[in-house]
Amino acid sequence: MNTYLLVTLGLLLSCGSVKQAPPMSADTQLLSDVEILSSDAYEGRKTGTKGGEMARTYLNKRFTEIGLKSFPVLERYEQPFSFETSKGIVKGKNMIGYIEGKSEQVIVISAHYDHIGIINNEVYNGADDNASGIAALLKFAAYYSKHQPNHTLIFAAFDAEEMGLRGAKAFVASPPVNIDRIKLNINMDMISHNDKNELYASGTSKYPTLKDYFYTSNPNPKILFGHDDPESGHNDWTNQSDHSAFNDKNIPFIYFGVEDHKDYHQATDEYKNINKKFFSDAANAIMEIIINIDKERDAQQLFHEKLKMKRQ
Repeated sequence: MNTYLLVTLGLLLSCGSVKQAPPMSADTQLLSDVEILSSDAYEGRKTGTKGGEMARTYLNKRFTEIGLKSFPVLERYEQPFSFETSKGIVKGKNMIGYIEGKSEQVIVISAHYDHIGIINNEVYNGADDNASGIAALLKFAAYYSKHQPNHTLIFAAFDAEEMGLRGAKAFVASPPVNIDRIKLNINMDMISHNDKNELYASGTSKYPTLKDYFYTSNPNPKILFGHDDPESGHNDWTNQSDHSAFNDKNIPFIYFGVEDHKDYHQATDEYKNINKKFFSDAANAIMEIIINIDKERDAQQLFHEKLKMKRQ
């Protein structure tokens, strides 16, 4: 696996930073969203259960608070779908909201909200997997509710990822906009638990020009490129989360995630075990990269903007 360090322009940004960078905060709401969704009350958020329904109710509340729009073809942000398993028909629901941009081109920002439920009377809370991705999605939606994006942004909280990426597959099979308008998927799955301060960004092997937007005002976390070489077997994450459904439609993607840790798919994947500082830094870094992509601001453009500011 070829791994490349993130291009960081921290020194450039430290002297009179460009105003488009998001504010760095204590991220109280970010952490609160994870803590609530990964609490025992939500029973592990398994698709088709009371816990999954509770998660949707919470997401509906947060989408409404943030001010996300609902597509006319969806009711209360919900996109229902069903699929057959060995135990019968399972019904799932994606939660889909959007913020209209200055153009009709669409970026889908996604994370799955389901987890694996209760096993042997133990709640598998799924704090990192994937309450963390959902909390970041809500953070980005809140930011863009106050800063109109250039692209129209769809915020997709997918269901049934743990059952075979079913929600994402249902979305691309029946998207609320013409699929040709979707230019990019940015997917987050497990972004809050890493002891080495490392966050991976997969997808740039197939779409190398996306690397041009990978600069942030903070060197933390270390963002690494990799886990997207088709020759690397299980270490290739291309088909291991919801971005796979977009890739199957030849839609470019970036997948942000951490490598597996000891709490992965264990009952110990709890709020108390995530790395809170790492998570806050990771969410802020991803948001800066999304801003760069939305504004089509690569490192060269930022450098020229900086020089222009100095001359004024």
